[in-house]
Amino acid sequence: MTETKTDGATLAPPVLILLGPPGAGKGTQARMLQKRYGLVQLSTGDLLRAAVAEGSEAGKAADKVMKSGGLVSDDIVIAILRDRLAAPDTAKGVILDGFPRTTVQAEALDDLLAESGQQIDAAISLEVDDEAMVHRIAGRYACAACGEGYHDSFKQPQVEGVCDVCGASNMKRRADDNAETVAERLAAYHRQTAPLITYYEKRGALQRIDAMGPIDEIATTVSRAVSKATKG
Repeated sequence: MTETKTDGATLAPPVLILLGPPGAGKGTQARMLQKRYGLVQLSTGDLLRAAVAEGSEAGKAADKVMKSGGLVSDDIVIAILRDRLAAPDTAKGVILDGFPRTTVQAEALDDLLAESGQQIDAAISLEVDDEAMVHRIAGRYACAACGEGYHDSFKQPQVEGVCDVCGASNMKRRADDNAETVAERLAAYHRQTAPLITYYEKRGALQRIDAMGPIDEIATTVSRAVSKATKG
């Protein structure tokens, strides 16, 4: 899918990658980029589910693998992504979330994009302080009735144990939102993603963003990086 400028020149739709550990705000920033630029967020999980539901050849192959308890191969994911990138709604560009996860996948993605004259315009790395992230995530809890979110340090209900929104008194925490588990998830992310950071840095596509500040400030910095990478 291509986009044509008013002067007749043809531009390939931008392709962005969001990198960042759990809790860094990738989902929030992706939604804001969608709204501002008309980009489409593509997450691996959503792509697989949609392909299976549509019954495409790649979707059928993915369904067979998942039903057998196996991991969907890179070739199948790339085939599903190829189909998705051909859809009309990607004409303004896409944000990839959750793919690639390895340099092998990154190289396969580069080959796929080259087929349509596209490339990774920016790999945006949302950088966080691990110790602060452990505190941020481990302190989260929510109302079991309405889902309103709270935090031990940053946002407690006005009346202890009672939801400000619906008045329910049943609060819950995710089982994996504890300091030890969060620290392990962050360490695993850094091990897995470090080669990707190097990969895109060498190609001049990496954009490092401090993701520890207010959401709106982070969004402004991300938007500036996107505008620079896609030339507006």
